[in-house]
Amino acid sequence: MKFSALSLFLTVTSAAVSQPKPAAKSYKGYKVFRVPVGTDASKVSGIVNKLGLTTWKGAPRAGTFADIVVPPTQVAAFNQEVSGMDVVTMHQDLGASIDEENSFGTYAAGAVNSTWFNSYHAYADHLQFLRDLVAQYPSQSEIVTSGNSVGGRPITGIHFWGSAGKSKKPAVVLHGTVHAREWVSTMTVEYLGYNLLTNYASNTEIKGFVDKYDFYVFPVVNPDGFVYSQTNDRMWRKNRQAAPSGSSCIGRDINRNWPFQWSVSGGASTDPCAQDFKGRAQGDAPETAALSSWLKTIKANQGLKLFIDYHAYSQLFMTPYGYSCTALPTKNTEFQALAKGAVAAIKAVYGTSYQYGPICTTIYKATGSSVDYVNDVVGADYTFTSELRDTGNYGFVLPASQIVPTATETYAGFRYLLQNMK
Repeated sequence: MKFSALSLFLTVTSAAVSQPKPAAKSYKGYKVFRVPVGTDASKVSGIVNKLGLTTWKGAPRAGTFADIVVPPTQVAAFNQEVSGMDVVTMHQDLGASIDEENSFGTYAAGAVNSTWFNSYHAYADHLQFLRDLVAQYPSQSEIVTSGNSVGGRPITGIHFWGSAGKSKKPAVVLHGTVHAREWVSTMTVEYLGYNLLTNYASNTEIKGFVDKYDFYVFPVVNPDGFVYSQTNDRMWRKNRQAAPSGSSCIGRDINRNWPFQWSVSGGASTDPCAQDFKGRAQGDAPETAALSSWLKTIKANQGLKLFIDYHAYSQLFMTPYGYSCTALPTKNTEFQALAKGAVAAIKAVYGTSYQYGPICTTIYKATGSSVDYVNDVVGADYTFTSELRDTGNYGFVLPASQIVPTATETYAGFRYLLQNMK
């Protein structure tokens, strides 16, 4: 299958100058290991707890792998604990991997073209890229915001439309970078919007998509966290909300804070220091409050056809619900058929394999999530979430060389949905 944007990737080379942007927190000498958990998670969990280590994919779960970050001072002790286990090294030196990834391309304002996707970029350049894209297509696009972050940054996206005019068609809404360290989601969501808008005039199929729906593309819905991941700590996940009373730990996981099934136990943490801290009350993160209100307004004003929340990593394409492993949405049969088709379309591009199914049974239980909220409270026609590349070779620190392949295959899955939704 051939995509017009792919040809741009193959023929255009970047003239950008690399500028190293090392994070303030050093991960020099840190290693990341992938450990098979086996049928009993207690052994691996015990190692993590005993050595005070962090994991990249939540608490170790039976039948899966645990991706464990080990500082230099604990490597010897860790190796002793996992002796005899089939351990794989993901990052021999996490700091070196981050330094390589953080060679941001210099963006010249106004230079909107596919070379943008050859590297990661500073947050300010992401905003400029969106402004420049609107400037290139002023009659059918605009900058939109869906509220402000806890730090006062506007949650910024691009809205574009087709021949019917602005806000006349049902909406398709895409979210990226809910979790700050998931940088490939930022680039991928931008690519989806860029591919549709820049090929509208030349591609009949794409023109049909854009004439049928209004698109709202938000590459970074956690701007404070994203900036912090670029300037202070590459592994930062949450927003930058002040620590609650009695704790010194900053931030809420804004994808465990949505006001639907928030109080269900087992799908998020009540510990402010945990990566998946749900907050003290549902919707108490300003980002969540703003996004949920904005989505309800869009639904009321023009209808909400499709909502997708893009994350990384694990190569998954998932449907509601996260809060329960037994409850299923009314349209589950249709959701599964669409998800199956989407992962087949993704695989057809480069052979990349994704798994699909409900969030809870496919990855883990997650309460207070955007997808569950948008499905049941907002009432979107279709709701999905996706974990992008990869499955554990690089994890969150995905090389820039994989941005375009990731985005291109993701477009194939997205395209399948646009072709097959009722």
